[in-house]
Amino acid sequence: MGAARALPAADDGQLPLLPPLPAAAAQLLGQAHRGLAEAAASPDAAWRYATAHLAALRAAAAVLAARTQPEAGRRRPRSAWVLIGQVAPELSEWAAFFAAGAAKRAAAEAGLSHAVTAREADDLVRDVGTFLGVVEATISRPVPPAPARLRAVDPGSRRRGPGRPGSGSTS
Repeated sequence: MGAARALPAADDGQLPLLPPLPAAAAQLLGQAHRGLAEAAASPDAAWRYATAHLAALRAAAAVLAARTQPEAGRRRPRSAWVLIGQVAPELSEWAAFFAAGAAKRAAAEAGLSHAVTAREADDLVRDVGTFLGVVEATISRPVPPAPARLRAVDPGSRRRGPGRPGSGSTS
């Protein structure tokens, strides 16, 4: 976990309030939580996988709703997972993880037998639960300013955070 950063005190001695979460983002987070609960309760592995994956997609959409403004004019649709990497780079590993599961979700939704195993579905439900927690923490704090310059980091000093895809950590 990163170090906590104190917010500057307001003139009256109270801490400033964070801006409220946009209504669309809050609604999408609610849908993501309901989808995850539905997935966790489903006895069918394919349905559990597909529903959990859609819950993750709704959580990603909540990040986009919280951090972006709709663009004027018609644009070609882009993947939410690609946009997350641009809008919230701290979630790019998660975006790659869920993007990689999109074809499996489509196969499960199409009713292909053996599209996913019960283990894969259970693992995804757990991963989406973790992702939802990360998303909520991400959009409940102010967006950090982009660094003016990146400094070199000793590759030996890097370490992965707990619960991130590819870290091998289960906590």
